[in-house]
Amino acid sequence: MQPYQPFSFFLLLLLLFFSGVCRAFDFESDESDQNQLTYTITVDQSGKGNFTNIQSAIDKIPDNNGAWKRIQISPGKYREKITIPLNKPYIFLKGAGSKSTFVEWSDHDETDTSSTFSCFSNNILVKGITFKNTYDVSIGIDQNQVTQALAARIYGDKSAFYDCGFTGLQDTLWDVQGRHYFKDCYIEGAIDFIFGSGQSIYEQFEIHLSMGAYAEQYATGYITAQGRNSSTDPSAFVFKTCNITGTNGKAYLGRACGGYSRVIFADSTIADIIVPEGWDAWNYIHKEENIEYLESGCSGSGADASKRVSWEKKVTDPAYLNHFVDISFIDKIGWISKLPS
Repeated sequence: MQPYQPFSFFLLLLLLFFSGVCRAFDFESDESDQNQLTYTITVDQSGKGNFTNIQSAIDKIPDNNGAWKRIQISPGKYREKITIPLNKPYIFLKGAGSKSTFVEWSDHDETDTSSTFSCFSNNILVKGITFKNTYDVSIGIDQNQVTQALAARIYGDKSAFYDCGFTGLQDTLWDVQGRHYFKDCYIEGAIDFIFGSGQSIYEQFEIHLSMGAYAEQYATGYITAQGRNSSTDPSAFVFKTCNITGTNGKAYLGRACGGYSRVIFADSTIADIIVPEGWDAWNYIHKEENIEYLESGCSGSGADASKRVSWEKKVTDPAYLNHFVDISFIDKIGWISKLPS
């Protein structure tokens, strides 16, 4: 037996301590179970967290990440444009609540890269954050400057959003493609403020029409612009137990951004902000037979469907409607139930 060496013992303790610190940020050592939450890192503007801005925390996640990493974001207004790249899946952005954690930016352009939040990767979870593009809001009543200014664009598959906000005026949320689930969220806009070709369910979602700088220029807005382009495309926007409100102006429930555009409102409450016709074929006049717009079980002063366009689809088969409103429409494999908390 070697004699007791105080210095050697102290050195050993020091090495063990720093080894533990390093492992706290050793993102490369992912477990094989992709549904397991392996690490949490923190963002706090005051400097009390691991990072002071969100993008730096995202950048720390390793490429081709194979297990869930949580980025815990403290309350505050984060003035930054953030992007989750294609090669960084399994990221969980967790804010302090949609009324406490805000990500804001002011930008616009015709290529839609103006978005405050861009997500290109699959398997992304976001909770308790509001994303806002302030460009159209900040220009006041100068209608000539109002243009596309996205709050968020979602490209990846199997992405979910809980208690999130999306605020803008034109093209607020680009639901580009993939299977997405939005629950207990809020969106605000005026023109095509939910658009794209996503295969998505919006549940208990508040949709708020605010014409803003468009109020003097346009008589009506458009809530959706769904872009399904073929009869075999599985995409649709499904609004389930939602609440449609507004402060000024009127709007269509949607207009066709694709020849086979598909939007469903089920069991939702609709305020008196919807024009009687309800829907617009836009560039697909005389081709309305391919467009699938329907309402079922809705209530409220704006839910009167007696003057809707003649080509609005009628629910004749409950099984057909159930195909869309059931969670299996976006989740046949059970990915939502396996999301971290």
